[in-house]
Amino acid sequence: MPSLNHTTPTARLAVDLFAGVGGLDLPARELGVHVTGIETSPDACATRRAAGLSTIEDDVRHHGPGDFPGADLLLGGPPCQPFSAAGTGTGRRALGDIVALAHRLAERRHVARHGHTEVDDLIRLVLEPLRWALDALDAGRPFEAIVLEQVPAVLPVWQTYAAILRAEGYSAVAGKVSAEQYGVPQVRRRAVLIARRTGTAALPGPTHRPYTKGVPRTAGDPGLLPWTTMGDVLPERGGFTALSNYGTGGDPKARGRRTSGEPSATVTGKVSRVRVLADDGTESRFTWAEAGALQSFPVDHPWSGRDIGQQIGNAVPPRLGAALLAAALGG
Repeated sequence: MPSLNHTTPTARLAVDLFAGVGGLDLPARELGVHVTGIETSPDACATRRAAGLSTIEDDVRHHGPGDFPGADLLLGGPPCQPFSAAGTGTGRRALGDIVALAHRLAERRHVARHGHTEVDDLIRLVLEPLRWALDALDAGRPFEAIVLEQVPAVLPVWQTYAAILRAEGYSAVAGKVSAEQYGVPQVRRRAVLIARRTGTAALPGPTHRPYTKGVPRTAGDPGLLPWTTMGDVLPERGGFTALSNYGTGGDPKARGRRTSGEPSATVTGKVSRVRVLADDGTESRFTWAEAGALQSFPVDHPWSGRDIGQQIGNAVPPRLGAALLAAALGG
């Protein structure tokens, strides 16, 4: 990963809920923050350990802020499957219930950590970051900064959390960002929340121009860099076209092709299905190293365990993570 030229962070110890393979932890480590990640997937944990990331292989509901008394930064990206456009959609239908449960938590009323069904159980995991934040406040050791990331459909939940956190003395903001505007060679829209105990919370300002189909890379705000292309991070492939057989950007009709001169469509757990047609007519698939590079992971990231495609598709792009952390920890 490239160097991060940002203000020295005020937080030094962090806990990452639903840590995955470490898309937030890698840039945090570069910023001098020691992160302990909690993750249930043994495969993601295998990759984390191979990358030297501190890891607890367990359910976040078995832990709380009292287990991490020195941590002043809370990170989290709850499972997206119930909310994702590529997933079941059950979470999107339950957004009203989640918001109501969040307000119940804010009133310090009991909310069951487990649901009545496996699906409800998975949906309720999105409440855990708020529970951790409120428990830390009640213990007199509030997290100094909070960074949460999820698919765009979760924005109403993050907006509710931001309002609750503001009532608890935080500066908090929730909104949508797109990964290509932070140097990721991929169009990946996400809902994020940033909260701070001191200073003013704000979403990170873009460093790169937004990608629009058919608009030249050189067009747009001259104060921003051109978006990064697939070819920029996979130069050894030469020219190619990536053909996806799944929806992009949440629109199932937006199937089709991206050339190596464009950013990738959203990388999902089905990235191995993408057909890569070289300009000479040969066909192949992205290697795991290449798929990781489209998420802005180092080419030599030590992917381990099984179902690596899902590990990659579930990850926070480290370049996006770096921008979110810089906004949360900056002066």
